[in-house]
Amino acid sequence: MKLQPRQQLLEVWKAVSRASLQEGRWTWGGRDGSNSISDTEQLLCLMFPASELTGFKLDVPDETAEDVLDALGALGDSVEIPKTLIKVIGEYLDVYTDDKGRPVFAGGTYFKSNDPAQEPTQEQQRLDVVDSFSMSVTLMLSILGFLKVFRRSVRREELLKEILDVETRAAKRLSAAMVNLLRSFTINVFDPGSAQGQALIRSVNQENLPERRVVEELQRQLTGVRAGLRDLTIGSGQVDLDNHNLIFECGWSWGIVQDAPEVVTDLDVGPQPNGIAPNLPFLYFTVIALTSITDLFSERTRVLGLLDDEQQQLANALQRRWDLTQAYWARIAMFGRGRWPLEDIPWRTTDDVESDYFSLLVTAMVVENLLSTRATDTVLSRVAGVLDELAMRARITRRATKDDPPVKMHSPGVVYQLDGSDALGPPMHWLISDFSITLLKRTIGVASISRSTQMRERLLSLADEIWEHISRRRYTEGPARGLWDQPSRVFTDLKQVTELPSWYFTERAVEFLVSAAKTIETQPIRSPLLADIANEMLSEAEHLYDQEQLIWVAGSRQALQPKLRSIEANLGRARVIIRSRPGSAIALVSECLRDLELLALARENATEGN
Repeated sequence: MKLQPRQQLLEVWKAVSRASLQEGRWTWGGRDGSNSISDTEQLLCLMFPASELTGFKLDVPDETAEDVLDALGALGDSVEIPKTLIKVIGEYLDVYTDDKGRPVFAGGTYFKSNDPAQEPTQEQQRLDVVDSFSMSVTLMLSILGFLKVFRRSVRREELLKEILDVETRAAKRLSAAMVNLLRSFTINVFDPGSAQGQALIRSVNQENLPERRVVEELQRQLTGVRAGLRDLTIGSGQVDLDNHNLIFECGWSWGIVQDAPEVVTDLDVGPQPNGIAPNLPFLYFTVIALTSITDLFSERTRVLGLLDDEQQQLANALQRRWDLTQAYWARIAMFGRGRWPLEDIPWRTTDDVESDYFSLLVTAMVVENLLSTRATDTVLSRVAGVLDELAMRARITRRATKDDPPVKMHSPGVVYQLDGSDALGPPMHWLISDFSITLLKRTIGVASISRSTQMRERLLSLADEIWEHISRRRYTEGPARGLWDQPSRVFTDLKQVTELPSWYFTERAVEFLVSAAKTIETQPIRSPLLADIANEMLSEAEHLYDQEQLIWVAGSRQALQPKLRSIEANLGRARVIIRSRPGSAIALVSECLRDLELLALARENATEGN
């Protein structure tokens, strides 16, 4: 990849600290003002890399890297940076806890009214939203891990007390976010002959088979998912799935669903509010929820023991929903023996709305499923084709024409209607403008599991093109310099928007950079062809080395000991790495073969001279 994730992340950190610290005080809010999601995204820009990448850790002051200290110089030195972050986190937790002690997950200024002349009511702005639950899970896990490690190096009683207080409140917010995610899950059951059923059947029936046959095959493939969903006993989503004549879909609504039962738990999560969101899964909020749930059962969460026993029970319930939802959408997206529904762009939802963005969201779930199942390169190649086409259709790898409709996906973004919100005021919608960065993250995801060097190179080349597009959208001047998002720098028809940063887009860019860094940290792909060549070369080199040991007489061998030891060491190293890095092994063996040939030539010349 042309991208250098470490350097890019350091530049973002410097820009985040510059934009957030105004006159020595942390300043909340960006383009869309301050709300529970935007402020979470702003903090995640710092906390997520610090928790996920060893080279960016801030919790052990003596081990903080020099370039990290330089990037965060505005926050202080290696000792002051953690202290500053603890104060900022404490302020965040204060703001988003109400007077009853309940953590607040309101959408606030992210909610948009369908009527430009009428703003959302205060009651609507206070509605909880899945985006806030999801982001809070990721942020609280990052904070808890940071505090758990940092307090080991703290001796001052006052600071330890502050850390424990923040830790307790962060754990409470994490618990509340998990409970709310459980109360936002939904299963939508419908008849195949209904409008929803017909829309789903049209999507999956790519071979124009008889409808009855399609329904029967669909039911067969979803048997395991149906059985799993039927066993859910906590939170929302408990519906009757015994009638096999009906079909269904599952995922997350945009908020706590109507009539969602309270989750019984001994954890302190505050009052559990009633919900107004419909019992319908929304693709965007489903993907957002799935992303955060992954963090609950990550290696870091397990190793640091970030969840107590009660929280682990909630996490297990969410992981069950994660497994079933991923399996459901993967089976729907890759249904049939011919062309997949996923490849029939744009994706059409069951309410008969279609968009390239919906295709990207379904692709995101398919990629996550493939990451866990280690799919074959044949399957990955087809997914790569979808990603490639989406990049072209979204005018990321193709030039946009004047008044080109796809540009609207980037700015102002895809409009997502929040059904049910009109119960408390004007109908509202959610604006989504992360198409390019979501596409980039999924491209890197597929590249990371591909076992074909050709496909990996193809995907990394696509990733470089998408990243170039995203890089051009960064601010180059003003308070948001080095941050995102200014799409008018790419699409000239668009007007320049506010100079304030979009924490929504910037956080997703940071999340991608962390994923890219992790991909680079993994072992390179092992080529079977290179491995065979390396083994053949190593066998020849070891045989020639053994011959040299026999041929040279004792006196001559004494003078050659340094060279022979060097050859022996290189052959030994090649033997160690030949399985994981056959190309590097070939390089070492090639050097040995060259040295052995020079020894043979020297011996021949000496023989001819005599």
